Amino acid sequence: MGYKLVVCSLVLWCVLVGHNGLARMDNRLNDSDSGLAYDYGGALGKAIMFFEGQRSGKLPTSQRVNWRGDSALSDGKLENVNLIGGYYDSGDHVKFGWPMAFTVSLLSWAAVEYESEISSVNQLGYLSSAIRWGSDFLMHAHTSPTTLYTQVGDGNADHQCWERPEDMDTPRTLYKISASSPGTEAAADYAAALSAASIAFRKVDSSYSSKLLSHSKSLFDFADKYRGSYGGSCPFYCSYSGYQDELLWAASWIYKASGESKYLSYLSGNQGWSQVVCEFSWDKKFVGAQTLMTEEFYGGKKEFSKFRSDAESFICAVMPGSSSLQIKTTPGGLLYTRDSSNLQYTTSSTMVLFLFSKILTRSHIDRIQCGSAHFTPMQIRAFAKAQVDYILGNNPMKMSYMVGFGSKYPRQLHHRAFVGAVSALLGETKLHTLQFPQTDGPVAQVNKAE
Repeated sequence: MGYKLVVCSLVLWCVLVGHNGLARMDNRLNDSDSGLAYDYGGALGKAIMFFEGQRSGKLPTSQRVNWRGDSALSDGKLENVNLIGGYYDSGDHVKFGWPMAFTVSLLSWAAVEYESEISSVNQLGYLSSAIRWGSDFLMHAHTSPTTLYTQVGDGNADHQCWERPEDMDTPRTLYKISASSPGTEAAADYAAALSAASIAFRKVDSSYSSKLLSHSKSLFDFADKYRGSYGGSCPFYCSYSGYQDELLWAASWIYKASGESKYLSYLSGNQGWSQVVCEFSWDKKFVGAQTLMTEEFYGGKKEFSKFRSDAESFICAVMPGSSSLQIKTTPGGLLYTRDSSNLQYTTSSTMVLFLFSKILTRSHIDRIQCGSAHFTPMQIRAFAKAQVDYILGNNPMKMSYMVGFGSKYPRQLHHRAFVGAVSALLGETKLHTLQFPQTDGPVAQVNKAE
């Protein structure tokens, strides 16, 4: 499928770093090891603007990506529901609710953890708009306590037709889950996203924040009461890890948003579900919940020691020099999980590394032990920053993998909306699927289109 929508939200996380790995948003900060300087604030702005290019529905007057137009204005009409809005996935025109919810969660987490830094480079308003565009759709898709729309558009038909969303004529097929046809992963992920967003909006729009949290609690009850694995978006997004990680992820966010003890009790009672993993992704969210609950552990809730231990195991699995290393780097130094869209796993791991080091620092923990090795918060941050800098250009190709960032970056985009707009301007009538160039070592397939 090429790049997933979630990839760019994860890259957003990664540009929230500055000198010595701290989350500072100065316009230009020098990398003392490489001699390079990166405009992290500019990269942040480009990461957020990406979402304007992915918008579906009636575009606002504030739209900055002006080569996009209104599209899919009848979504939901087949069943008399309003499913206009939300985001298209990757370079296609399907709205996959499950990974879209994960995206909203990560955008919201960024807004919560780095509010002042993002605000300092005048990007907080744009980020809030990106979150709201997604969270509005997720709420609209929740049409009753036990009905949730999880997808708009037919993936197979859509992938056979290369056209702009403004010219779309493929079926806008609707997919949903219910009490009789459950999909716990999707419902729980929607719940996590809306709770995370409710925290992001708490200070600026308390009414909207309350509405988000209300939907989140209802969705969690639905997900937990009617348990069943979600297969609606397979083969494009298939659940391989089951639904226990999503339930823990959702309960963690609802507790953070509400402070209600029943969610803490739920997490405590189901802590045995937690698994040691070496991946954080749209399908596998264990380490996200573990990271959230590690902060609770260090805050005095010692009953969550398994969450903390499992989170540390993730750090040990990805840190070079660890005696329990599971995820190795390419010759150029990039974390390499798998061939298909590897950068999404690199950036998600990097996100966890930054957050975990931040938690350790706040909790005055000077190191974690990984067998015979140990790592300080500063060492964890430094490795995370190296991943960011690799993506932004400090790699064997000396090329940025963020389109539009730096002087050398991929120019042949796998994106129907963009390529279609350019071709229309140039008067071209025949469009082709385009591919990215090769990159470092065994990650040669990372940036290839479908």
